[in-house]
Amino acid sequence: MNLEKVIFGFFIVLALSLNYGFFLGDLDNPAHHHPNELYAAIIVNLIATVLKFGDRTQIGAVHLATSLVADLQLIAAAILYATVSDIYEEITMINHIVSLSAGALLANIISVVLLIAETISLRR
Repeated sequence: MNLEKVIFGFFIVLALSLNYGFFLGDLDNPAHHHPNELYAAIIVNLIATVLKFGDRTQIGAVHLATSLVADLQLIAAAILYATVSDIYEEITMINHIVSLSAGALLANIISVVLLIAETISLRR
């Protein structure tokens, strides 16, 4: 068993699960979307992005691209979450924040599908 591959897969799947945990819930209810879970998803996504820098294959480039998309959308959601709570009612803007998280969730799903496809295609 390759420990590097285990750590790589762990962070990719953890990024997906944390993002899904933030996304899941009633779209208009801010109580269902805790900001700490969003921040944890950002941190894990950034760690997964750093782990993807070493791969020089075409699938590695797509892994990195999906990770960068997820990072961008989650960071935009966190900025929106931090700024709108002071200016607007949190209830009116939570749907925009969750929508950004949904885009990152899709990028994370693509990354996990690529990981599974790459794992299945490996031969011993």
